[in-house]
Amino acid sequence: MKLGFIGTGNITSDVINGIFRSDLKFKQIIISPRNQKKAKKLKKKFKKVIIAKNNQEVINKSDWIFIGVLPAVANQILPNLNFRKNQTVVSFVATLNLSNLKKKINCKVNLVRAIPMPPISLGLGPVVMCPPNAKVKKFFNKVGTSVEIRNEKLSNNFWAISGTMAVFYETLKNLSDWLVKKKTDRKKAQEYVTSLYFALAGLALENSNKNMKKFVSDSQTPGGLNWQGVNQLRKAGYYKLLQSSLNNLLKRLNKS
Repeated sequence: MKLGFIGTGNITSDVINGIFRSDLKFKQIIISPRNQKKAKKLKKKFKKVIIAKNNQEVINKSDWIFIGVLPAVANQILPNLNFRKNQTVVSFVATLNLSNLKKKINCKVNLVRAIPMPPISLGLGPVVMCPPNAKVKKFFNKVGTSVEIRNEKLSNNFWAISGTMAVFYETLKNLSDWLVKKKTDRKKAQEYVTSLYFALAGLALENSNKNMKKFVSDSQTPGGLNWQGVNQLRKAGYYKLLQSSLNNLLKRLNKS
């Protein structure tokens, strides 16, 4: 099987790195020349990666096509490309729904929307995909963990959550910066903060069948440090603002 990637930005690089960490069987990966610097870096790193002359060559030489470009770029290039009937096409474009993608591709392909996250480069993290597709599910289970959603509108809820990735890293940054201001070495500060949140997330994942409310209650005692911290953020409206941000992300996705 030959895998083709249109767009060679961060998400494409992450997915390709994840593929080579996995035990997936494939013949070749063909990438577009759009981002020459990243394309050449991938080609140099992996022998099975080749750079096509253009996007159409990627389609012509590949069995599966992954679309990893910005929405504006997708709107511009997709109508001018010729896909093959029944070709598997996986779109990473978050704000283009299936209906719009089908119109722009204008060919009866096996179309799936999926949103991989950066940890896929390490073989980690969920990949929300819609609609369900057995082969695509098997693919993403090799490089991460697939989460199939049948209803596209419901899948937007998950994609809205994926829009909090920068919020998470901004939180880690702020905690690390605070420690540095208190005369802690930055390397040590970041190691502690990232290790702490990795452990907390791991514990929650291991017990994901439990209501998150229990973790909130179990992690604090009345008058304790965690009790003080979470209640101060509640009073400041932090969590309401987070919900509001998610609602705005969802509105944008539902309009796509």
